[in-house]
Amino acid sequence: MTTAYVTHEKYTIHDLPGHPEHAGRLRAIWEELDGGGLTKRMKRIEPELVSDEQILTVHTQEHVDNLNLISHQGGMSRFDADTYALPETPEIARLSAGGVVKAVDAVLNGDANNGLAVVRPPGHHAIPSRGMGFCILGNVAIATHHAQKQHQLERVLIVDYDVHHGNGTQDMFYNDDSVMFISSHQFPFYPGSGGIDETGADKGKGYTLNIPLTIGNGDKNYARVYNEIVWESAKRFRPELIIVSAGFDAHWTDPLASMQLSLTGYANITRKLIQMADTLCGGKIVFVLEGGYDLQALAYGVRNVAHTLLGDDTIVDPLGKKGLHEPNIDKLIAALKTIHNL
Repeated sequence: MTTAYVTHEKYTIHDLPGHPEHAGRLRAIWEELDGGGLTKRMKRIEPELVSDEQILTVHTQEHVDNLNLISHQGGMSRFDADTYALPETPEIARLSAGGVVKAVDAVLNGDANNGLAVVRPPGHHAIPSRGMGFCILGNVAIATHHAQKQHQLERVLIVDYDVHHGNGTQDMFYNDDSVMFISSHQFPFYPGSGGIDETGADKGKGYTLNIPLTIGNGDKNYARVYNEIVWESAKRFRPELIIVSAGFDAHWTDPLASMQLSLTGYANITRKLIQMADTLCGGKIVFVLEGGYDLQALAYGVRNVAHTLLGDDTIVDPLGKKGLHEPNIDKLIAALKTIHNL
């Protein structure tokens, strides 16, 4: 089993001390992958900058122009209260998106069976016209369009298990029936989108599937959601590639959210998604880093993804479970099955 691994030291240049999305996130992951002997077992691939043409498949010219302006001015800029940009940030964001593109290329070219892109800044909140929610460019969305254009794929499935709804990715494919977007997330919560009734529009109607979970959901309910909803939807869609927006902020230790997933629960979701890929699209799956702000949970979470991609049975979970009672999601499951004819 060959796993493409994309990351780069330059990803740490985009950094604001004291901000939740800081360079130490990647350093913690690198240390854990190195310490677990996983880095040397994966096929290292160097990212390349995405072009304006690639960015413009999902973003507006205005956003590209703003990025070029930021790169030539001094000091720090902000897209919103949460999202900072340094003069170096536009280049690093291009390299982040380019890392996902290279991981997808490696899998679709047959150079690797699957892929792991440990990139930053993250991407799933970036909307067509600007950065948002710690995100600068729509990394996964750009890579999805690249897969369609350069590899002639007709159906790509994006699964987002970050605790926050991937509003940017949703917006970029809301009218598109060639991309299915599935998001499980805490709701109501930032960024305020991701209701069960957001299902796509025009020819994309039915190709957006939001799973809004109240606070306190953990391993049991997430497993049920992925078994009964995500798996059944994926089977019907028949993707040729699965890209996962992998955020580890639904872990019970995360300081920015209120879910109860354990590292074991996360690993079981990862296994389920890889099983989907093995069954539906020849194992072609790429995991892309999004959020996760407790450094231990983040580092161990990515390590477990790497183990599973490499075919290991190993699950590293020194943090254990929080152990609180999970909400009853019978009504949510029933509503999702009705809305999406599952």
